[in-house]
Amino acid sequence: MKKIVVFILLVFGINCQMSSAQKFAFVDTEYILGQLTEYKSAQKQLDDLAALWQKELEDKINEIDRLYREYQDEKVLMTDELKKKREDQIANKEKVMREYQKLKFNPEGDLNRKRQELIKPIQDKVFESIQKVARKSGLDFIFDKGGDMIMLFSNPKFDKSDEVLEEMGVTPVKDKAPEKKDDKTPTKPGGIPPTKK
Repeated sequence: MKKIVVFILLVFGINCQMSSAQKFAFVDTEYILGQLTEYKSAQKQLDDLAALWQKELEDKINEIDRLYREYQDEKVLMTDELKKKREDQIANKEKVMREYQKLKFNPEGDLNRKRQELIKPIQDKVFESIQKVARKSGLDFIFDKGGDMIMLFSNPKFDKSDEVLEEMGVTPVKDKAPEKKDDKTPTKPGGIPPTKK
């Protein structure tokens, strides 16, 4: 009798789990962002700004190197007072260079602040569109294929990236988009296809 009750409870439990199956899909945010003109424009602004600040930093480093070489060449002829003055000058230039580097490139620096200012609103729009697509499609989960998540297999019929773009009013351009991987072949971790026996 106990076995029959356990069997009935087990069958009932499996049926309950099957009836509450969750629906899921995935998007490729790298693909989506690559389709957005405003994202490309913002990324170009950031790249140009980073290149400008990097050039300014390199100029400061080159000036410090030049001053140090001059100091090394001339220090034999210098008085102790002049040596100290030149060493202080070089140390001050190094301090200014490090402060500049910190100001521009640290995690709380100008470059990250500018990235937040330009990119975050675009990412927020993408996120809102993903949520709308999920609600319209009755999905419980949407995974991001474009991030750090490794998908060993993904069926293209569950890819909602183009629907997200359409929700944002963007027509997907397949031929100009970053190449999307055809993930129909399952792979081992590291992207290695399984060996055939």
